[in-house]
Amino acid sequence: MSERRPIIAANWKMHKTHLEAIQAVQKLSYLLDKEDAEMVEVVICPAFTALRSVETLLDSDKLPYELGAQNVSSQDKGAFTGEISPLMLAALRVSYVIVGHSERRQLFGEDDQVVNKKVRAVFAHGMTPIVCVGETLEEREADGTQSKVTGQVRRAFSDVDATQAKTAVVAYEPIWAIGTGRNAEPNDAGRVVEMIRATIADRYDEEVAQTMRVQYGGSVKPGNIREFMAHPEIDGALVGGAGLDPEDLALIVKYR
Repeated sequence: MSERRPIIAANWKMHKTHLEAIQAVQKLSYLLDKEDAEMVEVVICPAFTALRSVETLLDSDKLPYELGAQNVSSQDKGAFTGEISPLMLAALRVSYVIVGHSERRQLFGEDDQVVNKKVRAVFAHGMTPIVCVGETLEEREADGTQSKVTGQVRRAFSDVDATQAKTAVVAYEPIWAIGTGRNAEPNDAGRVVEMIRATIADRYDEEVAQTMRVQYGGSVKPGNIREFMAHPEIDGALVGGAGLDPEDLALIVKYR
């Protein structure tokens, strides 16, 4: 196994009110013990409306989980109706921000330039980006996985220095596996993660590539997490649907 500490991030997407979020985190805390949290970094990414409630709960109950946001604006402030600035997230003690999720790219038109601006904004305010990359089914079937993923990685880290880059998390999320029940085979996912590390090594150096954590995301469940985590290049998971159920999420965290 890698010496990099595994990181499991639950992306709740547009689910759970602030009250439901509190209940879910409380239940998760009953299911996980101190050793679980020491072995695996757990990140909860609720909807924006629940961030403050979850932050207060984590603080008051001294729960060993990190708070994550699902998106962010690249701008600190201004006339951008409906946007959430990195300043606002940092004030809520958000540790991680998901950037460039495939749903943001496909449904809301975020291109690699927008993703790069957001990555730099997250770093500028002392938070850590979880940078999502991945190919569509059409790109995969046309043998375009390598060019698509490595291109996304290179552009996401444009103008990002090595000190920042080594702290980042990259999530390989094949678009064809998200919410479909299909998932990449662990060895296939591992090969793409190796491509990601090689791209980072080429952009920076081998130390940065081996320090950076790379997750897999795409229909991760309690029944398949162990297979993915057995691959030495995979450092965790970005969990969607299964992360909404505290019992499933606890089983994923306890994959060992």
